Amino acid sequence: MEIRFRTFADADYAAACAFLIELNRDDKRHIHWNWARFEWMYRHPEFDAGLKDSIGLWLDGERIVGAAIYDMYFGEAFCAVLRGYEALYPDVLDYAYARLRDEAGLAIAIETGNAFEIEAAKRKGFFPIEQSETVMRRQLDDTLAAELLAGLSFRELDQTADLDALEWVIYQGFDHGDDRAAFEASRIPTGPRMHFDKRLSVAAVDETGEPVAFCGMWYLPGTGYAYVEPVCTVPAWRKKGVGHAVVTETMRRAKQLGAREAYVISDQAFYTALGFAIAHRFAFYRKP
Repeated sequence: MEIRFRTFADADYAAACAFLIELNRDDKRHIHWNWARFEWMYRHPEFDAGLKDSIGLWLDGERIVGAAIYDMYFGEAFCAVLRGYEALYPDVLDYAYARLRDEAGLAIAIETGNAFEIEAAKRKGFFPIEQSETVMRRQLDDTLAAELLAGLSFRELDQTADLDALEWVIYQGFDHGDDRAAFEASRIPTGPRMHFDKRLSVAAVDETGEPVAFCGMWYLPGTGYAYVEPVCTVPAWRKKGVGHAVVTETMRRAKQLGAREAYVISDQAFYTALGFAIAHRFAFYRKP
């Protein structure tokens, strides 16, 4: 095989998603970095898009077989290769450390059962640190029925037509406050996400149509799994079951579209109560 290397450009976006889909098709040891997490990050206001051309890609023909991708900004990175291309992994680590580190070095998350990547990282000078990431999974093989409080209803939020309402509920739900002027001042324009599906962008709204909770979910036919990102409830509506209801409704819709299971990066009791259980743990390794 003849492997080519190049740095990322916007034209590589769909191919990068295809790489992440293939990476997680039969082996979920990289499910913490799936196509949907990449898509969510790629248009996130905190994503440092000015660094995009530092993402490294390794190609066999036109197929991406390895990648080194920073997470929002330099200092943390995702490194992986497809099955059959393990010999590339040390080069991916070298590139990530050379190009994606910050002043504190570089940290990468590796599934705790992935002995090959752990040993390769250690040989390159990475050592374990007290940082971890948990991925929970829920099978979608049961009947999913969501119940909302009286006066609330479900509403789909489109990423363009309903962008203001979508960003406003997320702003409040992630505890940035309810000052509308501060919200407007802090907004950073983001473009549409390529694989966004309005059917999986579900809010609970009050009688005035104001969103009070939200669940975003990502699913592509053929992948088999949905990815939960983000979930939030405005403070005044917490502890009332509204968050559980929007997640349940969105999972029901994902199941109808063909998803067999759902993943979320969390270890919160909120998700345990919804039927999620820990599926994978990822330990972070740092090289200063």
